[in-house]
Amino acid sequence: MKNDGLSVPQGAALTLGAVLGTGVISLPALAADEAGPASLVAWLALILLSVPLAATFAALGARHPDGGGVATYARLAFNQHVSTMVGWAFYLTIGVGAPVAAGFGGAYVADAFGGGRDVSMAATAAIILLVTAMNWFGIKVSGGVQLAIAGTIALLLLVAVLVALPHAEIGRLTPFAPHGWGSVGTAAAILVWAFAGWEILSSLSADYRDPARDIRRATVIAMVVVTVLYLGVAFATVAALGPTSGAAPLADLLVLGFGEPARPVTAVVAVLLTVGAINAYFAGGSRLGAALAREGGLPRALADPASAIPRRSLLAVAAVALVTLAVVWVAGASTDAALLMASGTFSLLYVVGAAAALRLLPRGGRSWWAAVCSLVAALVLLGLTGAHLLGPVLFAGAGLAWSLLRSRPSSGPAREPGQELEPAREGLCPDGSVA
Repeated sequence: MKNDGLSVPQGAALTLGAVLGTGVISLPALAADEAGPASLVAWLALILLSVPLAATFAALGARHPDGGGVATYARLAFNQHVSTMVGWAFYLTIGVGAPVAAGFGGAYVADAFGGGRDVSMAATAAIILLVTAMNWFGIKVSGGVQLAIAGTIALLLLVAVLVALPHAEIGRLTPFAPHGWGSVGTAAAILVWAFAGWEILSSLSADYRDPARDIRRATVIAMVVVTVLYLGVAFATVAALGPTSGAAPLADLLVLGFGEPARPVTAVVAVLLTVGAINAYFAGGSRLGAALAREGGLPRALADPASAIPRRSLLAVAAVALVTLAVVWVAGASTDAALLMASGTFSLLYVVGAAAALRLLPRGGRSWWAAVCSLVAALVLLGLTGAHLLGPVLFAGAGLAWSLLRSRPSSGPAREPGQELEPAREGLCPDGSVA
């Protein structure tokens, strides 16, 4: 047990920031525009999907706490090639996807204070730099800041829903599926971004004080809060705003209750949500990169010692994010362009993670059956992503090329697969679920 590790509240806050994050800022309006009121079906379906996904990654993190996360599970269950492929896909997507997440907050800043695209892009860059600075000082500092952010966010989102509900009209729920029921699947593909985050549990697992005990508790807390807030904001967006919802629905909800003076406040909320989400991914991603580098899956220049703050890997993630933002800025494109590509990566991670869980968790236990449900659902989500899988497939292909070309010298006696990571069995039930 590590007295200086993540506490349950800090772990729940990091998980909440990763899952809740930027999804609640703009996606309710994007999903409603795609499927109308039927987008609520997509929200509910993905919340139900999140339960086995969260349970699967919590069980894996409790048994195999390691900064490599899904890449580590892929190595233990399959081989180093698969591990490197999924590791590259996830690691590079964090950098490419960060401007998308930060761009949501930047759009709210521009909406509140004016200045258009230039202000939005400048705010986006500032958010990336702020989160990099937070993680430079380690998980204890970024986890403590995240706890304060999560509490503030939860309170403000609850207020937004409560002040908007008196303006809700049942008539806005008809026609329920104006674009046909097929649009629900498209809305679900968009909303995968809103439910990505459970996989980051695994990359943070080694930082908990007692992984076998604390990961499950933090996951349950995050799951309950996410369910209440997501359904509340999604329903309020459809029933209170209807087709008038703009690109900043959270601002519109607060304006309903408090008038236009509330709009700048929502910019603060949006920035906090964005910082919380990127903070969780930079914390987990930097640990993933360092773990991969120590195993030879990335250049060893990124391999900070396991006990050190992974600053080299953190700087690499931040550099990819800032270069991506610069390209978007110069090209005049929208940061939203990479959203579905990132969603495809998360779906791919869920497939690999669930498949690995079927081999690593005790067969027939509750956690194993949760992995079965997760695998089926993740395969469906992967199919919905369609052509947007091209990005993560290219990243994974680059990882495979690296793995095949790299000659790793042997140092010392060979280890059996999984020997280097002794499962944290304290607090586990006989079926492999966490007590």
